[in-house]
Amino acid sequence: MVERDERYLTTAEAANRLGVKPETVYAYVSRGLLKSVRARDRRGSLFAYQDVERLAERTHHSRSASGVVERIGTGISVVEDDRLHYRGHDATELATTSSPESVAHLLWTGALAEGVRCTAPAEIVDVARSAVASLPSTARLTDGLRVAIVVLGAADPLRFDLSPERILPGAGALVGALTDVLAVPATTGTGLAERLWPALTDRPMPPGLLNAALILLADHGLAASTVAARVAASARAHPYAVVSAGLGALDARYHGVSSTLSYRFLAEARADPIAALAEWLRGGEEIPGFGHRVYQDVDPRAQMIFSMLREQEGAHPVLRAVDTLTEEMARGERWPPNVDLALAAMMHIHDMRPDAGEAIFALARNIGWIAHALEEYEEPVLRFRPTGFYTARRRTDSSSAARSD
Repeated sequence: MVERDERYLTTAEAANRLGVKPETVYAYVSRGLLKSVRARDRRGSLFAYQDVERLAERTHHSRSASGVVERIGTGISVVEDDRLHYRGHDATELATTSSPESVAHLLWTGALAEGVRCTAPAEIVDVARSAVASLPSTARLTDGLRVAIVVLGAADPLRFDLSPERILPGAGALVGALTDVLAVPATTGTGLAERLWPALTDRPMPPGLLNAALILLADHGLAASTVAARVAASARAHPYAVVSAGLGALDARYHGVSSTLSYRFLAEARADPIAALAEWLRGGEEIPGFGHRVYQDVDPRAQMIFSMLREQEGAHPVLRAVDTLTEEMARGERWPPNVDLALAAMMHIHDMRPDAGEAIFALARNIGWIAHALEEYEEPVLRFRPTGFYTARRRTDSSSAARSD
């Protein structure tokens, strides 16, 4: 506790300085953006003046002169020195020591807890399954997820209750329901990875592999789909609509579909990596599964998955092909393999369906989108509003032009 003096601000004073509600000030505390202390002579919390000023300055500089957000403050994940961290925890360490459910709890609340479950009422899952079952046979697993999230939202009459007390219990049910929509019904009741695996392949599930993949893909900063989810949350879209926005942006060649492209490339490269590489280069195609906008030398997610595959499978032909490709791609300029190639290798080694990587990516990233929605709900509404400038040619009034001749 501290004595009340001019170096500290009350909750109301801090909220006024930051231009937010008092509730948001406490949200900043839970996210580690502010530190509160107890006042000795009065009830309530106090906040160091300099801490509040630093946060106010940070918020100010994140906006352009027009008030549009240019930078987004987040306490969920960060990439530094080619390492991915979730709320201060190394994601690659979490991948071997935690479950996807526990990591979800960490991203949603800031606390790492064991024994977390993500389950949904069977009757709700059955409704969503019925809708997904009507899709044509050509539909991908992620097509089913997009249909399911709309149905799950429609089945929740209180979906517009955006209070954390309502969202947090519902978040686990939402992720669990999406998993169960794809899962074999007999597996319902076990962990997310155990329920999802039979939907991807008939092969036995190796220990820890899918768990690790789901954890490593749960969040990755402000990727395109995450920004889309945050924009929706800024308009106070409910969590189902936020996830729907994320799924829409994920269904893109340069985002969630990349693992499928890597899978196709690796299918050609299994027998003759050099010939496959030469053919893709001859066609002027980018080589799927290599390079990344964020990582400079190594994608730690790919490194972790490949390490587990090598430990479990030894010198598998698919891994030998990956090694040859990596060696060739590294000539002249370093292009490390990324997580999409790691997913593709896992899919080939375990005879998964060709769209399995997309489904793993989408289900994992749902966890991150919900975390970002919770964070965005604490920010001012509709803060993403870029200023447009008109570039089309203006139409000339022909009748006026005729009279002037």
